[in-house]
Amino acid sequence: MNAVKTSDKSDTDFINNQQAKREADRAQANRDELTERISQAIRHDGAIEPLKGLQFNRASSPSECVHGIAVPAFCMIAQGSKEVLLGKERYQYDPMHYLLATVELPIVSQILTASKAQPYLSLRLDLNPTLVGSVMVEAGYSSPSRGANVKAIDVSPLDVSLLDAVVRLVRLLENPAEAQVMMPLITREIIYRLLIGEQGNRLRHLAVLGGYTHHIALAVKRIRQDFNQPIRIESIARELGMSVSGFHHHFKSVTAMSPLQFQKQLRLQEARRLMLGENLDATSAAYKVGYDDASHFNRDYKRFFGAPPMRDVEQLRQAATIGKFCG
Repeated sequence: MNAVKTSDKSDTDFINNQQAKREADRAQANRDELTERISQAIRHDGAIEPLKGLQFNRASSPSECVHGIAVPAFCMIAQGSKEVLLGKERYQYDPMHYLLATVELPIVSQILTASKAQPYLSLRLDLNPTLVGSVMVEAGYSSPSRGANVKAIDVSPLDVSLLDAVVRLVRLLENPAEAQVMMPLITREIIYRLLIGEQGNRLRHLAVLGGYTHHIALAVKRIRQDFNQPIRIESIARELGMSVSGFHHHFKSVTAMSPLQFQKQLRLQEARRLMLGENLDATSAAYKVGYDDASHFNRDYKRFFGAPPMRDVEQLRQAATIGKFCG
């Protein structure tokens, strides 16, 4: 009797090992195909949008830290690795993991692994809250539990079924006419697979169907629109039906920073854009984004970007390296 049980267990282990090997081989084949297709689609360093809402990025060397705005998106790396910094929290990902962002936030990103022989290759699929909500309803998923806190960015292992769907999406580049019909369907499948994955609750918050993340998304939108105006925490909290302490707590749990820190980063990034793109001097840029004191602006700018305003802008112009998040 014991011999039979041992034999049955051995057979089960063998079958499980064979299945795991097949899945690993399938995943590796998909990663290889994805790397080849993206490298063929984008042959030079930079970013392209081969299909609406789908962005490819290529880099032949590791990058410096790049400041930008995260958008709601599903992000994957075919080759190389990257780090994203949100507040004081760091998120690293590579071809074995994906990153999901659900709220527009100021972040810092850096390509860690890249070379001319094996360039960094990645894709970003923008996520529309309405479409996410539609897939949720169709799949029978309820809204996230009210009062739940969910970080706006996180990294998770990439499973083989999700990778399959991404490869099929990228294959559509071969046939633009077919892409018009199939891209919406495959995008819905990707959203569904994200919903049933470990970041499903985060994605459900993107549909803004409930929970405190919805309130924080409204606050983020309000602060982004009026970033050059004095921030009135009490007024925002009251409008959202929250206490000031509760608002601070939930805002930081989602964005990894306080409302004032969030506003400061928005102001500094806009000032940098004004100096770089519109040739404003540091003092003019400071006042335009809401600073009353130019010396205070200079201190904040150097602390955030690592160099005084005009020196930083000159370095950017010389290096010509202005990047985008998650691409």
